[in-house]
Amino acid sequence: MHEERKIGRENGEEKDKENAPLLALNHISRVCRSVEESVKFYTEVLGFVLIERPESFDFDGAWLFNYGVGIHLVHCKDKEKLPSDKDRLDPIDNHISFQCESMEAMEQKLKDHNIKYMKRTVGEEEGAPIDQLFFNDPDGFMIEICNCENLALVPQRSIGRIKLPYDKHNPPIELPEQEDGDAGKA
Repeated sequence: MHEERKIGRENGEEKDKENAPLLALNHISRVCRSVEESVKFYTEVLGFVLIERPESFDFDGAWLFNYGVGIHLVHCKDKEKLPSDKDRLDPIDNHISFQCESMEAMEQKLKDHNIKYMKRTVGEEEGAPIDQLFFNDPDGFMIEICNCENLALVPQRSIGRIKLPYDKHNPPIELPEQEDGDAGKA
């Protein structure tokens, strides 16, 4: 049965017809009331970097990138698509989550920016506590910051199928050429 799932070899690797040929999360897209306000939030609070987006787009937006993932911001023309309660924090509601190296530093950053947040710890009884911070972006979309590396991933009936793309998921970075007078400047 296991051999029936295999559909051939490519570059010495077996391909599994049940798996999609995915590499990693590329980007999330967020509609926003103000592209400028959202850019400021995602760059100053979460450390994303503004990158160029294709000029062919005929709508207001911005692209951000860091930590191997992009955030595409799109100006929202239909306010019905935005959360109605910008202050609601419910950990079991839709959110995106970022793993963090220092929960204390992230909590201080939220305090410094006067961002309302919810703090909790889960998994203490299992011996692998996970600290979580929940807060909203300027439009009310919830974000979680966690130290989820404390919790081991235990595949259920899928051992050997988890893919960790160590060298393929980051897009190439094209640095602008420096002018003669700019050589050596950071």
